[in-house]
Amino acid sequence: MPGTFEPLPGGGAAVALDDVEISIIRSLAVQLMELIGPGPAEDASADPFAGLFDEGPSEPPSDPVLRRLFPDAYVDPEGAPRAEEAEEQRAHSAEFRRYTENDLRAGKRDNALAVIRSLDGLLPAGEDAAVLELSPDESRQWLGALNDLRLAIGSRLEISDEDDGDLLFHLPAEDPRKPMVMAYLWLGGLQEALVATLMP
Repeated sequence: MPGTFEPLPGGGAAVALDDVEISIIRSLAVQLMELIGPGPAEDASADPFAGLFDEGPSEPPSDPVLRRLFPDAYVDPEGAPRAEEAEEQRAHSAEFRRYTENDLRAGKRDNALAVIRSLDGLLPAGEDAAVLELSPDESRQWLGALNDLRLAIGSRLEISDEDDGDLLFHLPAEDPRKPMVMAYLWLGGLQEALVATLMP
């Protein structure tokens, strides 16, 4: 798929996307929003500060994709800690999760929704590619959403590092994972190109 992000004068980025590419990205963003789940119910007449101190979950999600998107904050990089240290890390992670996960989920939902809305705003392209132009803020939202999509797909494919992605690239065409691998690699290329447009 040939579309790649290029910088726009004055900031932001542009990419030419055909109908298939638009459909793939939009579908993945919708699935990501469904996986993250709905936000708290909003009542316009409610006190705007009512949810300020709402607590989120304290336990990690059971779904491996959500665990990848919302990892524990306190993990020993050296490997398995002693039992006493592990318990302390779990307690700190639970506390951190309780006060941050709702906001993190809202941010990821906002990014995915920004992707969907910007794609919905494109004119039907027919056989030609439509050019999507993003402001600097929209570019950052796209970057966050592309990262989340790659993490989600990588988790489903059980990719732990970039070497695994390279190995999966050589899967035979009949392997049922092949379309997901191709999407993973393509989104990685888009993400890399978009990062380059945001560099000073």
